[in-house]
Amino acid sequence: MKKLIKPLLLSCIAATFLLCSCTKENSPGNTDNQDTQSASDLSFAESTSSDIMNISTQSEDNGVTGSYNDSTYGFTLSPCATISIANISSPFQLVVDFGNNNCLCYDGKYRRGKILVSYTGLYRDSGSSHTITFDNFYVNDYKVDGNISVTNIGHNTAGNIIFSVKINSVITDTTGKTLTYTSERTREWVEGENTDGLFQWKDDVYSITGSASGTSFDGTQFTATITNPLIVALNCRWIEAGTIEFTPSGQLKRTIDFGNGDCDNKITITIAGLTFNVLLP
Repeated sequence: MKKLIKPLLLSCIAATFLLCSCTKENSPGNTDNQDTQSASDLSFAESTSSDIMNISTQSEDNGVTGSYNDSTYGFTLSPCATISIANISSPFQLVVDFGNNNCLCYDGKYRRGKILVSYTGLYRDSGSSHTITFDNFYVNDYKVDGNISVTNIGHNTAGNIIFSVKINSVITDTTGKTLTYTSERTREWVEGENTDGLFQWKDDVYSITGSASGTSFDGTQFTATITNPLIVALNCRWIEAGTIEFTPSGQLKRTIDFGNGDCDNKITITIAGLTFNVLLP
Protein backbone atom coordinates (compact mmCIF):
# COMPACT_ATOMS: atom_id res chain seq x y z
CA MET A 1 0.00 0.00 0.00
CA LYS A 2 1.50 3.35 -0.98
CA LYS A 3 1.57 5.72 1.93
CA LEU A 4 0.33 8.17 4.15
CA ILE A 5 2.19 11.21 4.24
CA LYS A 6 5.15 11.59 4.16
CA PRO A 7 16.53 22.73 20.27
CA LEU A 8 20.38 24.36 20.03
CA LEU A 9 23.91 25.15 19.31
CA LEU A 10 24.95 28.66 18.48
CA SER A 11 28.36 28.42 16.86
CA CYS A 12 29.71 31.72 15.46
CA ILE A 13 28.44 35.26 15.31
CA ALA A 14 30.03 37.73 12.87
CA ALA A 15 30.12 41.49 13.57
CA THR A 16 27.67 43.60 11.62
CA PHE A 17 26.56 47.23 11.26
CA LEU A 18 23.57 49.05 12.73
CA LEU A 19 21.35 51.14 10.52
CA CYS A 20 21.17 54.67 11.93
CA SER A 21 17.42 54.71 11.45
CA CYS A 22 16.93 51.73 13.80
CA THR A 23 15.61 52.22 17.29
CA LYS A 24 17.17 50.43 20.27
CA GLU A 25 14.24 48.03 20.45
CA ASN A 26 14.46 46.78 16.89
CA SER A 27 18.17 47.19 16.13
CA PRO A 28 20.19 44.09 15.26
CA GLY A 29 22.43 44.76 18.27
CA ASN A 30 19.56 44.31 20.70
CA THR A 31 19.93 41.01 22.58
CA ASP A 32 16.37 40.00 21.74
CA ASN A 33 17.14 40.41 18.06
CA GLN A 34 20.16 38.09 18.30
CA ASP A 35 18.17 35.36 20.02
CA THR A 36 17.72 32.27 17.87
CA GLN A 37 15.81 30.15 20.38
CA SER A 38 12.31 30.76 19.04
CA ALA A 39 13.55 30.06 15.50
CA SER A 40 15.10 26.87 16.83
CA ASP A 41 11.77 25.94 18.38
CA LEU A 42 10.06 26.38 15.01
CA SER A 43 12.66 24.16 13.33
CA PHE A 44 12.10 21.58 16.05
CA ALA A 45 8.35 21.64 15.44
CA GLU A 46 8.89 21.36 11.67
CA SER A 47 11.22 18.38 11.99
CA THR A 48 8.99 16.65 14.55
CA SER A 49 5.95 16.93 12.27
CA SER A 50 7.97 15.76 9.29
CA ASP A 51 9.25 12.73 11.23
CA ILE A 52 5.72 11.76 12.26
CA MET A 53 4.43 11.96 8.68
CA ASN A 54 7.41 9.92 7.46
CA ILE A 55 6.80 7.23 10.06
CA SER A 56 3.13 7.10 9.10
CA THR A 57 4.05 6.89 5.43
CA GLN A 58 6.51 4.06 5.90
CA SER A 59 4.11 2.15 8.15
CA GLU A 60 1.31 2.24 5.60
CA ASP A 61 3.73 1.32 2.84
CA ASN A 62 4.59 -1.93 4.58
CA GLY A 63 1.21 -3.31 3.56
CA VAL A 64 0.31 -4.28 7.09
CA THR A 65 -2.60 -6.61 7.62
CA GLY A 66 -1.89 -7.43 11.27
CA SER A 67 0.79 -7.03 13.89
CA TYR A 68 4.22 -6.21 12.50
CA ASN A 69 7.54 -5.97 14.36
CA ASP A 70 10.80 -6.38 12.48
CA SER A 71 14.17 -4.61 12.58
CA THR A 72 15.56 -5.79 9.25
CA TYR A 73 14.09 -3.37 6.71
CA GLY A 74 15.86 -0.12 7.63
CA PHE A 75 12.89 2.21 7.89
CA THR A 76 12.95 4.89 10.60
CA LEU A 77 10.81 3.14 13.16
CA SER A 78 12.55 0.88 15.67
CA PRO A 79 12.98 -2.78 16.56
CA CYS A 80 10.28 -2.41 19.23
CA ALA A 81 7.65 -0.65 17.09
CA THR A 82 4.55 -2.72 16.47
CA ILE A 83 2.32 -1.76 13.55
CA SER A 84 -1.22 -3.02 13.33
CA ILE A 85 -4.56 -2.35 11.68
CA ALA A 86 -7.20 -1.58 14.31
CA ASN A 87 -10.04 -1.20 11.83
CA ILE A 88 -10.14 -2.93 8.45
CA SER A 89 -13.06 -0.95 6.99
CA SER A 90 -13.32 2.77 6.23
CA PRO A 91 -12.28 4.76 8.10
CA PHE A 92 -9.31 2.47 8.45
CA GLN A 93 -7.05 2.89 11.48
CA LEU A 94 -3.34 2.17 11.55
CA VAL A 95 -1.61 2.02 14.95
CA VAL A 96 2.15 2.48 15.39
CA ASP A 97 2.93 1.42 18.96
CA PHE A 98 6.41 2.13 20.39
CA GLY A 99 5.52 0.67 23.78
CA ASN A 100 5.37 2.27 27.21
CA ASN A 101 9.13 2.74 27.65
CA ASN A 102 11.59 4.76 25.60
CA CYS A 103 12.76 2.84 22.55
CA LEU A 104 15.82 3.83 20.49
CA CYS A 105 14.73 4.24 16.87
CA TYR A 106 16.85 3.91 13.74
CA ASP A 107 17.12 7.71 13.42
CA GLY A 108 18.76 8.01 16.85
CA LYS A 109 15.69 9.34 18.65
CA TYR A 110 13.87 7.76 21.57
CA ARG A 111 10.12 7.28 21.23
CA ARG A 112 7.30 5.80 23.28
CA GLY A 113 3.51 5.77 23.03
CA LYS A 114 1.33 5.48 19.95
CA ILE A 115 0.77 7.22 16.62
CA LEU A 116 -2.79 6.66 15.36
CA VAL A 117 -3.62 7.08 11.68
CA SER A 118 -7.23 7.16 10.49
CA TYR A 119 -7.84 7.24 6.72
CA THR A 120 -10.69 6.90 4.26
CA GLY A 121 -8.75 5.58 1.28
CA LEU A 122 -5.32 4.99 -0.18
CA TYR A 123 -2.78 7.80 0.03
CA ARG A 124 -2.67 8.26 -3.73
CA ASP A 125 -6.46 8.26 -4.16
CA SER A 126 -7.88 11.66 -5.05
CA GLY A 127 -10.18 12.89 -2.30
CA SER A 128 -8.85 10.54 0.35
CA SER A 129 -8.25 11.97 3.81
CA HIS A 130 -5.86 10.95 6.56
CA THR A 131 -5.77 12.11 10.18
CA ILE A 132 -2.86 11.51 12.54
CA THR A 133 -3.41 11.70 16.31
CA PHE A 134 -1.45 10.56 19.36
CA ASP A 135 -1.86 8.43 22.44
CA ASN A 136 0.68 9.38 25.14
CA PHE A 137 3.33 9.80 22.42
CA TYR A 138 6.84 11.11 23.27
CA VAL A 139 9.98 11.91 21.25
CA ASN A 140 13.16 12.24 23.35
CA ASP A 141 10.85 12.80 26.36
CA TYR A 142 8.99 15.66 24.61
CA LYS A 143 5.26 14.89 24.63
CA VAL A 144 3.45 15.45 21.34
CA ASP A 145 -0.29 16.21 21.22
CA GLY A 146 -2.64 17.53 18.56
CA ASN A 147 -3.40 16.30 15.06
CA ILE A 148 -2.23 16.34 11.46
CA SER A 149 -4.80 16.14 8.67
CA VAL A 150 -3.93 15.37 5.05
CA THR A 151 -6.23 15.53 2.04
CA ASN A 152 -5.33 14.35 -1.46
CA ILE A 153 -6.63 17.04 -3.82
CA GLY A 154 -5.48 15.41 -7.04
CA HIS A 155 -2.82 16.18 -9.66
CA ASN A 156 -1.55 19.66 -10.56
CA THR A 157 -0.67 20.88 -14.05
CA ALA A 158 2.82 19.34 -13.69
CA GLY A 159 1.23 15.96 -13.14
CA ASN A 160 2.22 15.73 -9.46
CA ILE A 161 -0.17 14.80 -6.66
CA ILE A 162 -0.93 17.67 -4.29
CA PHE A 163 -1.88 17.26 -0.64
CA SER A 164 -3.44 19.84 1.63
CA VAL A 165 -1.87 19.51 5.10
CA LYS A 166 -3.09 21.09 8.33
CA ILE A 167 -1.06 20.74 11.52
CA ASN A 168 -2.22 21.61 15.02
CA SER A 169 0.48 20.59 17.47
CA VAL A 170 1.35 21.08 21.14
CA ILE A 171 4.77 19.88 22.26
CA THR A 172 5.55 19.77 26.00
CA ASP A 173 9.13 19.67 27.26
CA THR A 174 10.42 17.91 30.35
CA THR A 175 9.80 21.00 32.55
CA GLY A 176 6.17 21.39 31.47
CA LYS A 177 6.71 24.31 29.04
CA THR A 178 4.74 24.08 25.80
CA LEU A 179 5.42 24.87 22.15
CA THR A 180 2.30 25.41 20.07
CA TYR A 181 2.48 25.10 16.30
CA THR A 182 -0.25 25.59 13.71
CA SER A 183 0.44 25.25 10.01
CA GLU A 184 -1.38 25.12 6.69
CA ARG A 185 0.64 23.92 3.75
CA THR A 186 0.67 22.30 0.37
CA ARG A 187 2.71 19.13 -0.06
CA GLU A 188 3.66 18.23 -3.62
CA TRP A 189 4.84 14.72 -4.40
CA VAL A 190 7.69 15.55 -6.79
CA GLU A 191 9.58 12.22 -6.96
CA GLY A 192 8.74 8.56 -6.41
CA GLU A 193 5.02 8.50 -7.15
CA ASN A 194 5.45 6.08 -10.02
CA THR A 195 7.27 3.44 -7.98
CA ASP A 196 5.02 1.14 -6.00
CA GLY A 197 5.37 -1.88 -3.79
CA LEU A 198 6.86 -2.83 -0.47
CA PHE A 199 9.41 -0.28 0.89
CA GLN A 200 9.32 1.81 -2.29
CA TRP A 201 8.84 4.93 -0.13
CA LYS A 202 12.64 5.26 -0.06
CA ASP A 203 12.72 7.26 -3.33
CA ASP A 204 9.87 9.62 -2.39
CA VAL A 205 10.56 13.38 -2.31
CA TYR A 206 8.12 16.17 -1.37
CA SER A 207 8.16 19.93 -1.96
CA ILE A 208 6.36 21.88 0.77
CA THR A 209 5.00 25.44 0.79
CA GLY A 210 2.77 27.29 3.24
CA SER A 211 2.76 29.25 6.49
CA ALA A 212 2.69 28.69 10.25
CA SER A 213 2.18 30.43 13.56
CA GLY A 214 2.51 29.56 17.21
CA THR A 215 4.15 30.19 20.55
CA SER A 216 7.66 29.03 21.46
CA PHE A 217 8.69 27.36 24.71
CA ASP A 218 9.61 30.73 26.27
CA GLY A 219 6.19 32.21 25.42
CA THR A 220 7.24 34.18 22.31
CA GLN A 221 4.54 34.31 19.67
CA PHE A 222 5.68 33.93 16.07
CA THR A 223 4.62 33.74 12.46
CA ALA A 224 6.45 31.98 9.63
CA THR A 225 6.21 31.68 5.86
CA ILE A 226 8.05 29.23 3.61
CA THR A 227 9.79 31.43 1.02
CA ASN A 228 11.56 28.65 -0.87
CA PRO A 229 9.96 25.21 -0.80
CA LEU A 230 11.12 22.83 1.89
CA ILE A 231 12.46 19.63 0.35
CA VAL A 232 11.72 16.47 2.31
CA ALA A 233 13.05 13.11 1.12
CA LEU A 234 11.78 10.11 3.00
CA ASN A 235 15.23 8.49 3.01
CA CYS A 236 16.72 11.47 4.93
CA ARG A 237 16.05 12.27 8.59
CA TRP A 238 16.40 16.06 8.05
CA ILE A 239 14.83 18.67 5.81
CA GLU A 240 17.29 18.93 2.93
CA ALA A 241 16.63 22.38 1.50
CA GLY A 242 14.39 25.44 1.61
CA THR A 243 14.02 28.71 3.52
CA ILE A 244 11.54 30.10 6.02
CA GLU A 245 10.94 33.75 6.94
CA PHE A 246 10.32 33.72 10.68
CA THR A 247 9.13 36.69 12.76
CA PRO A 248 8.96 36.55 16.57
CA SER A 249 6.52 39.08 18.04
CA GLY A 250 8.19 42.50 18.47
CA GLN A 251 11.48 41.38 16.95
CA LEU A 252 13.24 41.47 13.61
CA LYS A 253 12.50 38.94 10.91
CA ARG A 254 14.78 35.91 10.75
CA THR A 255 15.59 33.72 7.77
CA ILE A 256 15.99 30.00 8.44
CA ASP A 257 17.93 28.22 5.69
CA PHE A 258 17.91 24.42 5.62
CA GLY A 259 20.62 24.20 2.92
CA ASN A 260 20.68 23.31 -0.74
CA GLY A 261 20.10 19.58 -0.92
CA ASP A 262 22.58 17.85 1.38
CA CYS A 263 21.16 15.36 3.84
CA ASP A 264 22.52 16.86 7.08
CA ASN A 265 21.42 18.60 10.27
CA LYS A 266 23.02 21.97 9.44
CA ILE A 267 20.90 25.12 9.18
CA THR A 268 21.66 28.83 9.31
CA ILE A 269 19.59 31.55 10.95
CA THR A 270 20.17 35.08 9.62
CA ILE A 271 19.05 38.22 11.48
CA ALA A 272 19.79 41.58 9.79
CA GLY A 273 23.13 40.34 8.47
CA LEU A 274 24.13 38.27 11.49
CA THR A 275 24.47 34.58 10.61
CA PHE A 276 24.10 31.85 13.22
CA ASN A 277 25.20 28.31 12.35
CA VAL A 278 22.98 25.74 14.03
CA LEU A 279 23.01 21.97 14.34
CA LEU A 280 19.62 20.35 14.75
CA PRO A 281 19.32 17.39 17.12
